[in-house]
Amino acid sequence: MPLDIHQFPCLSDNYGFLVHDPDSEETVCIDTPDADAYLKAAAERGWQITQIWNTHWHPDHAGGNEAIKAATGCTIVAPAEVTRISPIDRVVGHGDTVRIGDHEATVIDVGGHTNGHVAYHLPADEVAFVGDSVFALGCGRMFEGEAEQFWTSLQRIKGLPPATMLYCAHEYTQANAAFALHADPDNLDLQLYAEEIEGRRARREPTVPTKLERELLTNPFLRAEREDLRNRWGGREPHETFARLRAAKDDFKAA
Repeated sequence: MPLDIHQFPCLSDNYGFLVHDPDSEETVCIDTPDADAYLKAAAERGWQITQIWNTHWHPDHAGGNEAIKAATGCTIVAPAEVTRISPIDRVVGHGDTVRIGDHEATVIDVGGHTNGHVAYHLPADEVAFVGDSVFALGCGRMFEGEAEQFWTSLQRIKGLPPATMLYCAHEYTQANAAFALHADPDNLDLQLYAEEIEGRRARREPTVPTKLERELLTNPFLRAEREDLRNRWGGREPHETFARLRAAKDDFKAA
């Protein structure tokens, strides 16, 4: 049977994700921004939390680990950097695999936002949980990594099947769209996407998940190798253009 993915708001702008396998009755928390919200959501569905898969160490992604483990006895799976704020049971890195029932996920190194950031790709289910590495029309701030590292990470995401649904961790899309239009103003696909986003947010609808195929057409951070963006933003190499885009986004204020 296919996985059930329950998405719900956490904190001010995070999303929580519970992934449930009806066959094995296992349930995985993808990150843990708010332990109480996760425990409540699982209890409402009669799901027993058996694992946590962390993407990176930031408190709004791993801060609920210990409380959820204390309540459920679950196994915490995470990159080594998560030990900065929480004990973990299994350290994972690029190329490792993890499972929920018969569903296998590949761990992908997407360092840049933090150096040890990972994503979890379930190819048979056409989904990837990408944390703060990439957003709808955006990417995470480069808190720890370097531009070339982050650009290489984004190439790994771009290399996934275009039909992959990207479950990113924040509702940042409206603000990201404003910068994307500034960065790539002649992109007709982006203009249509931005209009759709305005409507969805006006109706208080989430813009997550997003399909990789659409992001490849519209997300400037995934398109820094394109000649038009390199001409507009400079940079001899794509990662240099990416760095200029990321720096501009850090300082951007919509009109």
